[in-house]
Amino acid sequence: MQQNKSFQEFARQFANLSTQELINHFNSQVGNRGWTSMRAYHDQALIEELQRRQVDVSSVYVGETIKFDSTITIKQ
Repeated sequence: MQQNKSFQEFARQFANLSTQELINHFNSQVGNRGWTSMRAYHDQALIEELQRRQVDVSSVYVGETIKFDSTITIKQ
């Protein structure tokens, strides 16, 4: 998926956001059950950027499945 132009554009956008902005963005998607290929690129780029920043996404990301049924927070 990383070679897709849409994925790459989302990845660039997310790289420019703060970690809290990324988390807020993820949390704003909770409960959204809509699905398109663009959303798949968006969601994967978002999860990968959160993981790159070492944000624990284990409660919402298992293997290749991203669950938008609960919010995430930064442990302080």
